[in-house]
Amino acid sequence: MRDTPSRHQAFATFVRKSLSDARSTRAWNGSEVARRTGISRQTINRWVRGDWSNDPEPARVVAFCEGLGINPTIAFGILGWDRSAPTRPAPAAPPMDPDVEALLRRLVDPTVSESEKYHIRETIRYLAYRPSIPDDQRKGQRRAG
Repeated sequence: MRDTPSRHQAFATFVRKSLSDARSTRAWNGSEVARRTGISRQTINRWVRGDWSNDPEPARVVAFCEGLGINPTIAFGILGWDRSAPTRPAPAAPPMDPDVEALLRRLVDPTVSESEKYHIRETIRYLAYRPSIPDDQRKGQRRAG
């Protein structure tokens, strides 16, 4: 496929929108996107800038898309690749806890203040990354009743 600045810009726009969506709906920052997709932040930043001389590797594009829950054929179409080529089907989303679903709805609700959204995201980050409490410590904390 011929390299053109418009292809670069179109793919860069796609990546920026994908990152923005991940940030607003899932509260993922760039590091979290990199961790969940397996694509380095440097590569993602190059894609965002449209700064590449050779096409991105298809496997990396697929990993990026699948990590964000996007059908890779969208990116393939933007890059002008053959969309009829077989790709791995997107994994089915796991069932979501109703409370988590309610939080996600609040994060995209325009009537919820940015301050409230900030506190929701910070609480989620705290809970997501705190160390797990070993089972043996939990058992010792139970009180006789």
